[in-house]
Amino acid sequence: MDAYSNHQDHCRQSQCGCCGSRLCSSQVSRRGFLAGMGATAGALTLSALSATAATPRDPVRFDTTRRTLRVQPVLVYSLAKRREGTSWRGWGGLHTEKDVSNEKQRISRELTDMKQKADFPVEVLPLLTARNPAEASKLAKRNHDVLLMYAASGWVDTLEALTNPDKWTIVFLRHRSGPVYLWYEIISNRYLRKTVDEYGQPGMTTKDVVVDRYDEVLWRLRALGGLKNTLKKKVVCIGGASGWGVGGRKAPKLTQDIFGMELINVGYKELGQRIALAHENKALMNWCEDEAKKYLAQDGVTLHTEKAFVAKCFLLTEVFHTIMAEHQTDAITINACMGTIMNVSKTTACLPLSLLNDAGYMAFCESDFVVIPSGILLRNISGMPVFLNDPTYAHDHIVTLAHCTAPRRMDGRNLEPAKILTHFESDWGASPKVEMKLGQKVTVIDPDFNFKKWVGFEAEIIDNPFLDICRSQIDVQFKGDTDQLNEETKGFHWMLSYGNYLKETEYAIRKAGLDWIEV
Repeated sequence: MDAYSNHQDHCRQSQCGCCGSRLCSSQVSRRGFLAGMGATAGALTLSALSATAATPRDPVRFDTTRRTLRVQPVLVYSLAKRREGTSWRGWGGLHTEKDVSNEKQRISRELTDMKQKADFPVEVLPLLTARNPAEASKLAKRNHDVLLMYAASGWVDTLEALTNPDKWTIVFLRHRSGPVYLWYEIISNRYLRKTVDEYGQPGMTTKDVVVDRYDEVLWRLRALGGLKNTLKKKVVCIGGASGWGVGGRKAPKLTQDIFGMELINVGYKELGQRIALAHENKALMNWCEDEAKKYLAQDGVTLHTEKAFVAKCFLLTEVFHTIMAEHQTDAITINACMGTIMNVSKTTACLPLSLLNDAGYMAFCESDFVVIPSGILLRNISGMPVFLNDPTYAHDHIVTLAHCTAPRRMDGRNLEPAKILTHFESDWGASPKVEMKLGQKVTVIDPDFNFKKWVGFEAEIIDNPFLDICRSQIDVQFKGDTDQLNEETKGFHWMLSYGNYLKETEYAIRKAGLDWIEV
């Protein structure tokens, strides 16, 4: 972050530096607000943090489980009848009802095997069949997110009737995995291109067609599951929704327009009242102090700031939990985290965001909605915490990524070592310097200001330096062209996760109407 931006954003009380990360040392269960949340959410008011509230032995939590993707498989076929003296059958290996029965059993076995390999919530509904447009039209309206179409045979009007533009469709074709399908020959020229050169099937592209390989189906479903959990997401915005720089001013509206997200404003006056009431709750204060001690006693954690800041971070975390539970969401962001929240909470938001992310929530600093949609999407695709970061200028296939907010549970399971320091720019509060795993392959996403095009690339963590910059900092090395990356760089903040999820991210954002550049 440059000094000019820091000064400007501080004066505007918007955002632009560092803060945020994640881990809940107590690993309390995610309970309290599950199926019956709607009936009780209204009862969660400021009094939940008051001195008369019960001791937090069962803390208020909102369920962080991702919503399940519902997949409806449909076998499309028709059986031809012999006619003498003329062509009477098309390509394809399904000729009799026995062939169809065998194919249905084969598909059911394959789907069972695929579901067992899924690392995301997915429900595969029982296989159905469509033999004509009337049957197909009824199936297209059923309750599912994705229609997995086995296009064995049948005419194009049946496929078109089965393709609901309000849902997602994946077409599966057989070449060598079973009886060859007719549509292995003509899926492009008749269905996708309508017998002309231009593509004309609404909502469908060549990326939606898979031949033989269920691993290709699975990563597409992972992408769509991530997108389902991103669209219409509620996000609590402490201090309001914002966007970095001049280019980011329209980001909150674009987030609502393109991703349908609900941005819930919680003002600093209300936050201050909640924190004041929480301070009056002696049982809660004692509990937070105990949790802070447990956290600092963990292997790999060392303290380099005042203990009092850490205890206040745990208290602020509980306030955030209560606010998210009231609004029935697992996502939160902090505006004006470079200044305003420090005076209100008497600590920084860096460590609380770290605690939340490691406990399975989505917590972001700076309220920068240029980049936050990419973080929510990448988190929902990968199932792991993500790292919102400030990028530097790429050189020699290396770029430094840093922020005072980084998850410790980057792989979704194990805690990385961390030094608990002050927030760099203020030299105050508590912020984790997370030592990320060297040699780890990562996905890096750079969203643009205009919500038109995202840039992405794979990289490898090669160092955890300790420069005079935001506390959590890594050097990553990438194989792409350095000049291309610098030329294609958009927006400001970037997003990172462990693992390579580039193809899933591209597939998902193209469904949302955005373009993609891979370096």
